[in-house]
Amino acid sequence: MNHHLDRRRFLGLSVATAAAAALAACTASTKPSTTTAQRMTATDPAVAEREAVRPSSGNTVTQPLQAAALTAAVATKTITTWGYNGALAGPAIRAKAGDRLSVNLVNDLKDATSIHWHGLALRNDMDGVAGLTQDPVVGGGTFTYDFRLAHPGTYWYHSHVEMQRERALYGALVIEDPAEELVYDRDWVIMLDDWLDGITGTPDEVVKELSGGMPMSGSMPGMDHGSMGSTSSPSQGSSGLSHMLMGSRSDFLGGDAGDVRYPFHLFNSKAPDQAEILSAKAGEVIRLRIINAAGDTAYRVGIPGQKITLTHTDGFPVKHQDVDAVVLGMGERIDALLTVRDGYTPVMALAEGKTGQALGFISTGTGRKPLPAVLPNKLEGTVVDGGQLKADPKVALADKTPDRTHDVHLTGSMMNYDWGINGKRFDMNNPYGNTFDIKAGERVEVNFINDTDMWHPMHLHGHTFQVSGGGARKDTVIVRPKQTVTVIFDADNPGQWLTHCHNAYHAERGMMAVFSYIK
Repeated sequence: MNHHLDRRRFLGLSVATAAAAALAACTASTKPSTTTAQRMTATDPAVAEREAVRPSSGNTVTQPLQAAALTAAVATKTITTWGYNGALAGPAIRAKAGDRLSVNLVNDLKDATSIHWHGLALRNDMDGVAGLTQDPVVGGGTFTYDFRLAHPGTYWYHSHVEMQRERALYGALVIEDPAEELVYDRDWVIMLDDWLDGITGTPDEVVKELSGGMPMSGSMPGMDHGSMGSTSSPSQGSSGLSHMLMGSRSDFLGGDAGDVRYPFHLFNSKAPDQAEILSAKAGEVIRLRIINAAGDTAYRVGIPGQKITLTHTDGFPVKHQDVDAVVLGMGERIDALLTVRDGYTPVMALAEGKTGQALGFISTGTGRKPLPAVLPNKLEGTVVDGGQLKADPKVALADKTPDRTHDVHLTGSMMNYDWGINGKRFDMNNPYGNTFDIKAGERVEVNFINDTDMWHPMHLHGHTFQVSGGGARKDTVIVRPKQTVTVIFDADNPGQWLTHCHNAYHAERGMMAVFSYIK
């Protein structure tokens, strides 16, 4: 394996091996570590030992994945982008809890890549963070991901190298529960995405533009927010900036809704005018498995005039709640039940705080499909996000006094586009320079403290946490501006694990850190 890493390979590998005095087991730490420690890296024997005690069905599910450039159609435009197995979304992988998943990745890109298995409590050497948990898979190289699937639920996989996820390097992962208690007739996996690659530019060009900072007063010339419809492409403004979005606002998210303007919002890789249609019978109960794969857009999902019943968030069951709509931040998943009505039922995903929508239909074969333009542009009533739900008692963490508390301040601004954690941008050449150290067996409390004027969907690798106050079990949670979200988790999965904002552009500009198991 090639151990030479450069900045194009996302995270520099800097393994600190010098032993330091161990922290007392009952000592609470509220600041990230800046000292060296003996760390339980991805090759530590404890990683394999933890994998060995995970439940096993004895069954293996295999799925080959080829990362390569491809040509596809978005709406009426032919584009060239990157994806898996020649499609705008990778194959949906289905398995059962306890199964072993074996995925052979062939990298036919010129750039290095890797795959992160979002939301899974898996062995650390399979987490897919190039430079931290594995070497990058270089162009022309291969790597086999092989691990047990510990928990049922709706998950997904995506590249974890720079802006590759902002192309089409992602897919759904559904882990079915052999002891499923939820009653429904079938499920429908829905992947939502904001799309610009090959239409208004590339994700790398967006990063370059945003990195120059955002003007904070007035609106920018040429920024016609009304052009964010489902089938129109924005033109470059006289300012010369074609990707920056100004004036997007969401009261639900606490202010600014996003930084990037998108010409399309996709529902299973399709724009609204080519919406996917699920055939069903009236009275059937459909389990919607909704995944937000977007880079900069939250989606408000619902059905005009009909409530849906929320049952799971980020793979874990919640106390059922009937709502008119649910908001998903980037990286979040929601499962919901819907009883099919006769005719065409529009499943709408409105770009929260922006103009535009993603759209699909359920059809019983009667009636006439409504045109996207005549559908409502609002979903109001009872609206929640996954972080506001309550955990099903079966998956709630036991009451326990935290052994360690970490304050994770979300810092930076849109003005300079200098996002970070605790005032520091993540250094890809020194991932252990500002870690949050923990020990196996601890109950860890984390305060996500948002010091910025922007909302952030914060994600933790390798674990699920529980939102304080009996909240939902999750791995990605919305943290609104100037607010604090407190979560708890059990340190039961040794290794080195990223935490980061799942806004792709905020993460790329530095809002990442490492939760580091130490000995």
